Amino acid sequence: MATHEPMTERERFNADTGRTGWYGWVVFAATIMVLLGVFHAMVGLVALFQEDYFVVGATGLMVSVDYTTWGWTHIILGLVVAGAGAALTTGAMWARIVTVVLSIISAMVNLAFMAAYPLWSAIMITVNILVIFAVTAHGSRDEVNPY
Repeated sequence: MATHEPMTERERFNADTGRTGWYGWVVFAATIMVLLGVFHAMVGLVALFQEDYFVVGATGLMVSVDYTTWGWTHIILGLVVAGAGAALTTGAMWARIVTVVLSIISAMVNLAFMAAYPLWSAIMITVNILVIFAVTAHGSRDEVNPY
């Protein structure tokens, strides 16, 4: 007569979990969120220390504030976005929700910053849309941690 011992945490994740192809998309989203956070922080630092780097037409930015404010907005948003990307690797539902909300906010901030640097803002908006897709279209796997 065989006795069944409960599975350890490692055995549970190594067992047939039915991991779908979306696993890679969530890892992609987490990595890109950290990268987006770094990019936001870099743009913020440029806005703080080199205001004449961004060329704005006669109409100005969509939201009329000075570049110091935009710089701090990008730095703070960058830190929060990078943190959300790190939290996304846990696979927790709250991390997915926070990631989607922050991706939407990041896209809106870049839309408002479009007059200052249109190509960069368009790229950031596109990447945010990819992150939203990767997180929301994910299958039933709860965690991205393979162990």
